[in-house]
Amino acid sequence: MIIAVASGKGGTGKTTVAVALSMASSEPVLYADCDVEEPNGSIFLRPEVTETEKVLVEVPRIDEGKCTSCGKCARFCQFNALVSLGSPPLVFPELCHSCGGCEIVCPTGAVSWKKVPIGEISLGTSDGGRISVLEGRLDVGSSLAPPVIRQVKSHIADGVLTIIDCPPGTSCPVIESLGGADYVLLVTEPTPFGLHDLKLAVETVRELGMPFSVVINRFDEGDSGVEDYCGDEKIHIIVRIPHKRFMAEVYSRGGNLFDAIPEMREIFSEIPRIIEKGVEVK
Repeated sequence: MIIAVASGKGGTGKTTVAVALSMASSEPVLYADCDVEEPNGSIFLRPEVTETEKVLVEVPRIDEGKCTSCGKCARFCQFNALVSLGSPPLVFPELCHSCGGCEIVCPTGAVSWKKVPIGEISLGTSDGGRISVLEGRLDVGSSLAPPVIRQVKSHIADGVLTIIDCPPGTSCPVIESLGGADYVLLVTEPTPFGLHDLKLAVETVRELGMPFSVVINRFDEGDSGVEDYCGDEKIHIIVRIPHKRFMAEVYSRGGNLFDAIPEMREIFSEIPRIIEKGVEVK
């Protein structure tokens, strides 16, 4: 089973929940950090890294001997990765989406391809080998998170409980991370901002036709807006995490949810079984 942990906004406790699910399982589990612009699950899981690999994407290479400076490639590119000012086009690799259109429209065959690195994948283990840890990390200055996420997910194997720590929001990296998941946990907080972004996340997973439940972090703070919304929309709330001041102190030292609230471990250990039994979501 693959459980994706997502949120409409950053800072709601998404990684806290994803790490807790991984640590609470008594069986082997794979934690995949797809929040590649700011991965931080390894801070809490402290994996022993056994392997790393580069993420490479193809970008165009212009053969100036063949190029006639017609500008068709630059006019075609919707991402402004090619700019032609009456001369062979300039290539901006960080903007290229590797769609291949420039090669197709070039009348002289002046476009070929080269591979450039945009990030890195690390593989390791934690908790004596019980937790396998996959982490994707986008290079500083690179803007294409989806290729890194795809390479992280290419290492996911069948038959192992997998927890995907998704990026925040509802944009392309989130959609890429959610693909193939069996269930989604949407983490939110009981604030007006949390409610606003939860609604966007709910619209997204419903559009994708994915079953989901909500996790309310710091449920005893803020207001009742999130609870009321979930009630009106018949959305299942699978767990409520209380807010305690010393939790921040524990996190600042690299501790996890169970270091702060030990009784939450049993609750989180039951979540995969609750999902397997089936939760009706309308």
